[in-house]
This record gives sequence, C-alpha cells and structure tokens, in this order.
Amino acid sequence: MAIEWYVVLSSLIFAVGAMGILTRRSPIVILLCLELMLNAGNLALIAFSRMVGNQEGQVFALVVMVVAACEVVIGLGIIVAIFRRKLPLDVDELRELQG
Repeated sequence: MAIEWYVVLSSLIFAVGAMGILTRRSPIVILLCLELMLNAGNLALIAFSRMVGNQEGQVFALVVMVVAACEVVIGLGIIVAIFRRKLPLDVDELRELQG
C-alpha cells in the first residue's frame, strides 16, 4: 500500500479531531478529540518511518503515546476535580479552577 493513503487517512483523522475540539464544549470530548489528533500524528510518523526504512519514527511514536497517556491522566484528574466542586463542565463557562 502506498504511503499516500496513510497520509490521507492521517489528515482525515486529524481534521475530525480538530473539528471536535473547535465545536464541542465538553472537556471529555475535547480530550478524546485531542487523542484523535495525536494518533493521527502517530500514524503519519509511522508511515514516513516505514517509507524511509528506519525505526526512528516508530520509537518517536511510542514516546508520543507515553506523553498522551500522561496527558489523559492529568486531564481526567482535572475533570474529576471540577466535577467534585460542582462547577459547570462547559469549557466556556469554566474560567479557572480555584482551590
């Protein structure tokens, strides 16, 4: 399979994630759309790494996955803190988390 198909799929997934971030107001949906965008970047990294013939892109994609997992843990912790304080879960209404 040619690399162009991987790049097209990666750009479509990235566009879906970007649209989700721009249109949705729920922090959980925004977090999921951000994960979509990171996975689209990983797909492009792995495709270009396979095209070139080295393993560096795949290793970098694993590093991005670790950073994404840390980002999810921190994001969900903030969302739980917001929920426990009974603050609105709309990102437009939520200005700062005072504590």
